[in-house]
Amino acid sequence: MSKGYAAWLFVLPALIVLFLFFLLPVLAGFALSLTDFDLYALADIHNLRFTGLHNYLILLHRPLFWAALGHTLYFVAAGVPLSITASLGTALLLNSKLAWCKSFFRTALFAPVVTTLVAVALIWRYLFNTRHGLINYLFSLPGIHPVNWLGDPRWAMPTIILFAVWKNFGYNMVIFLAGLQTIPEELYEAARMDGASAFSQFRHITLPLLKPTLLLVVILTMSGYFQLFSEPYVITEGGPLQSTVSVLYLMYRDAFKWWELGLASAEAFVLFLLMFGVTAVFLRLVRRGGER
Repeated sequence: MSKGYAAWLFVLPALIVLFLFFLLPVLAGFALSLTDFDLYALADIHNLRFTGLHNYLILLHRPLFWAALGHTLYFVAAGVPLSITASLGTALLLNSKLAWCKSFFRTALFAPVVTTLVAVALIWRYLFNTRHGLINYLFSLPGIHPVNWLGDPRWAMPTIILFAVWKNFGYNMVIFLAGLQTIPEELYEAARMDGASAFSQFRHITLPLLKPTLLLVVILTMSGYFQLFSEPYVITEGGPLQSTVSVLYLMYRDAFKWWELGLASAEAFVLFLLMFGVTAVFLRLVRRGGER
C-alpha cells in the first residue's frame, strides 16, 4: 500500500465525523432554507414546497432580523475584546511569581464556566434588579440614582455582555495560562538583564510567543459569542422592546414558537455564513500582519 493511501485511511475516520456532524447538517439546513417547511410539512411531508430564495428575501425586508443581526454584532464587537482582555490579564496575574494561592484562584475563577447557566443567570437577575438589586444598592451609597439594568433598552445588552464575560472568561484564562507556561523563563531573565521594562517584556516576548494561543482563543470566543442565545433567553427573554433579540434567539423563536422551520433555517445559514466570513477575514488579516 502506498503512503498516500495509508494517509487517507488514517484521515478517513475524522473525515467521516466531519461529514456526518458538520457538512451534512449545514447542507440539510441550506436545503430546508429553500423550502416553506412549517408545521403542515412536519405533519405531512407532501405539504413541503420548494420556494427558492423566498425565505432570504423575507429576511432582507424584515426589520426584526436586521435588528437581531445588529444586536449580535454589537455583542461580539463588545464582548470578545472584553473577554480576551479579562482572561489574558487574569492569566498574567496568576502566572506571576508574586501571585499567591494560585490553585485556589484558578479554581474560583474557572467555577463560573462549569456552573449551570440558568442558576447564575437567575442570580444576576436579582443582583441587577432595579428596586432590590445589590448593584443599585451599592450605587445608592454615594447617591447615584438606580439604573433599570434589565428594563431599559440602553442597559439590557451591556448587562448581558458583562454576564457573558464573567461566565466565560475563565475558560480562556486556562488556555492563556497553558500558553504562558510554555514561554521559557530564560527569555525574561535576559530581557531584565538588558534593562527591559515589564511592558517591553510583554510586548516583545509574551505577545509574539503567545500569538498562536491568542489566535485560537479569539476564534473560539468569536464563534461562541456569535451564537448568543442562552443569556437573553434566561435573563431578558429578548426584551425590553426586543433590544436583546439575537439571530439565534430569533431563529429559535421562529422555529419552535411559530414553526416556520424554513425561515429559521435561512436565518441559521446566514449566521453560519457570517461566522465563516468574519473568521476568514480575521485569519487573513493575521496572516498579512505576520508576513510584514
